[in-house]
Amino acid sequence: MILPVAMILDAIFGEPEWLWTRVKHPTIVMGVAVDTLDDRLNRGGMRRSKGILAIALLVVIAFVLGWIIAALPDFGLLEIIVVAVLLAQKSLVEHVRAVATALRESPEAGRIAVARIVGRDTSDMDKDQIARAAIESAAENLSDGIVAPAFWFVVGGLPGILIYKVVNTADSMIGYRTPRHEDFGWAAARLDDVMNWVPARLTALLILASNFALRHWHRVPNDARQHRSPNAGWPEAAIAPLLDLALAGPRSYGSRMQDFPWVNPTGRKQADEDDIDAAIAVLWRTWFGALLLVVMIELFKVALRFATMTLTGTGLP
Repeated sequence: MILPVAMILDAIFGEPEWLWTRVKHPTIVMGVAVDTLDDRLNRGGMRRSKGILAIALLVVIAFVLGWIIAALPDFGLLEIIVVAVLLAQKSLVEHVRAVATALRESPEAGRIAVARIVGRDTSDMDKDQIARAAIESAAENLSDGIVAPAFWFVVGGLPGILIYKVVNTADSMIGYRTPRHEDFGWAAARLDDVMNWVPARLTALLILASNFALRHWHRVPNDARQHRSPNAGWPEAAIAPLLDLALAGPRSYGSRMQDFPWVNPTGRKQADEDDIDAAIAVLWRTWFGALLLVVMIELFKVALRFATMTLTGTGLP
């Protein structure tokens, strides 16, 4: 029951400031490792090969570290703590709620708040764009920050979740099509896409199932394909009809407006802080649905183990 306990701890305590002002957060350590490899390897020729080497080193280190921690004779206590730290439900909710709170104060305050959770240019955003950006970030990070880490823990234990987090961290730092990282960050970006393929679609399904809205599923695949990302469009396509909003669409990067298509184009393009609050409610219902699913998986594993012992006579008197 490591994962269910970790999910509950994360939902209750989130990211305690008193702790992370004294020690470095694991994702900060991962970021330092990525930055170090970027500085030392991302130069000269063969940059794509060097980028593959960098991500391979990060994956091996994460696997070994996860295996060592999981093997410690502490009854899983340290493992629970590490998994809880690598999840981000409460932190996500707090960051998204901060945008709603700021937007109620003024559009300028909303722009400052939303700039903390999105990578696009926020300087000219109006109220509608700020609210939609916060909701899009909420949907995407529900997949990246909660469902995907939980999925990879179920698949690969502590090594699995650590590998996912280091790959996701690398993608967020070097997985961009810029002159410096076009080649060196290629492996990080592609591996992140692969590792998020199932979780993104699972997140979309969880959003609809947990909010009793599976009737919208038939629209999700087509809407998700309108998104520029192969994975981020899925949770956005699932949450958009629940809120009757059109998401994605035109946006500014580097002070240049880019005409991306809309996800759920028939939805409202006007959004406000109340829509952000509604999205937060969706996040919590989806988290609860994910928790129920994880508990069911754990109970199934226990039942399967008991059935195997019964059939083989192992452990029976």
